[in-house]
Amino acid sequence: MLWIRRNVFKSQIRNLFYKRLQPISLAAKVKDFDVKNEPILQYLKDSDERKALYKAIDKYKNTCTEIPIIIGGKELQSNEIKYQVMPSDHGKKIAKYHWANAEMIRSAITESQKARTEWERTPLTEKISLFHKAADLVSGKYRMDLNATTMLGQGKNIIQAEIDAAAEFADFLRFNAYFAKELTKYQPISPDPKSTVNSFRFRGLEGFIASISPFNFTAIGGNLATGPTLMGNVILWKPSDTAVLSNFVIYNLLIEAGFPPGVINFLPSDGPVFGDVITSSPHLAGINFTGSLRTFKILWKMTSEKIDLYKNFPRLVGECGGKNFHFVHKSADVQTVVASSIRSAFEYSGQKCSALDRMYVPESLWPKIKEGLLEIRNQIKVGSPLEPDTFVSAVIDDRAFKKIKGFIDHAKSSPSLKILAGGTCDDSKGYFIEPTIIETENAGDMIMKEEIFGPILVIYVYKDSSLQETLELVNDNQYALTGAIFGQDQAFLEYATEFLKNAAGNFYINDKSTGSVVGQQPFGGSRLSGTNDKAGGPHYMLKWTTPQVIKETFVPQPDWRYPYMSV
Repeated sequence: MLWIRRNVFKSQIRNLFYKRLQPISLAAKVKDFDVKNEPILQYLKDSDERKALYKAIDKYKNTCTEIPIIIGGKELQSNEIKYQVMPSDHGKKIAKYHWANAEMIRSAITESQKARTEWERTPLTEKISLFHKAADLVSGKYRMDLNATTMLGQGKNIIQAEIDAAAEFADFLRFNAYFAKELTKYQPISPDPKSTVNSFRFRGLEGFIASISPFNFTAIGGNLATGPTLMGNVILWKPSDTAVLSNFVIYNLLIEAGFPPGVINFLPSDGPVFGDVITSSPHLAGINFTGSLRTFKILWKMTSEKIDLYKNFPRLVGECGGKNFHFVHKSADVQTVVASSIRSAFEYSGQKCSALDRMYVPESLWPKIKEGLLEIRNQIKVGSPLEPDTFVSAVIDDRAFKKIKGFIDHAKSSPSLKILAGGTCDDSKGYFIEPTIIETENAGDMIMKEEIFGPILVIYVYKDSSLQETLELVNDNQYALTGAIFGQDQAFLEYATEFLKNAAGNFYINDKSTGSVVGQQPFGGSRLSGTNDKAGGPHYMLKWTTPQVIKETFVPQPDWRYPYMSV
């Protein structure tokens, strides 16, 4: 047996020597492919897709799905049990889930590090194949499950769920794979390849990524958990308690697609406990976050205070919401302004990061715009997301309800604010808040400064002659996520686009501030809206890799002296 092992070892050395007669090829060989956005189904009356959707809704609506903690591919339970309820009917439990304790989270870190080496070495071609399989499952087998659980658990109506859970998540998977593939096309200059070859390769970060996802977009949860894995990273995924059911569906489809155990660990848990454990580990390589500004600041502070603990400088990627604006010029098309503002402010009950919060309207157009807004607002149905004609449903939970109601109570008591429509709040069955339109005489009121994250639109009417002063008011905000300007005057559009350059990460001209599409409008904002790493674009992939440059020389270099040293 010893003789056999010695000969096998010699054979391996000999094969390695012969291979080294050729330059090392470190450029990933990835087959080229094109990518396009997932088509959005319309769910028209009596259509096959509507029938399939309601069948899936019935399946989840009449079942309280039990959701485990998943670490290293193993399903675990804990002593802390929580329930996810329907926002539109908070007496209805749709999921029973287990909260991971600190010991379990630490165990997930250990398991992720066991999986990391093999996963990081997995060729990019195989990772891309997994992403394509997952995308096909999203757009096919799991489409209705994703939409149904998003409607039930997060209160989205049919089309908002379809845009998010099906189309956008499939887009994230396909476009991230495309952008990762495109990165491999770059290789450094090698002036004389016969003597020296320079190579460039992308490595995963050493350690783990903590992905903390929000309730408002199922696709964001999926993207935060999967995006970094393409570059060789392993994930501890903390889903939102109010999106745990749809996120569990995502986890299951990823496993079916072929993601190995331990690469993504599913950890419903208490936010402060999760944050404390991950920031206390020397293996923390990054935090991938979407949520409140307050929470991201806490995570940043905790990380900075423990900077001497880490093996690397952790990457922090955060998207923290905004105070998004529509600025209307006197040359604007009124119908476009009205329709765009209604959609942006009230779709998904104003719970999009990009939702319209504040609007600036010139006196000359205000009567027509006011009339149009009120006319449409009065046609909006508020109700169950399961009813096809519902436009606005319940907000996500009691905390959101109380916060949004607080803004409405402030408007009712403030002499500078006037509620033009709406203002009714009712949480007796679901967390329902009417679409509310408020006019303010004070552009500096806190309701024009603080993020609302609910179905409230606040409008400041400015004098036509005060255009510049009002643009300065728009620019004076701590957030810079999305914004839109409306007008037909080309000189104004050009000027305002430049003047408001830093007021929004996603900027729109004669279009609403919501509705970014993966690959078309990569999303993110600056200032306190986040780190602006543009999810849905090529820059996002670069955040999750640590590149390496390799120089390989084939010509012997026996002399230590430089030619100029000869005398």
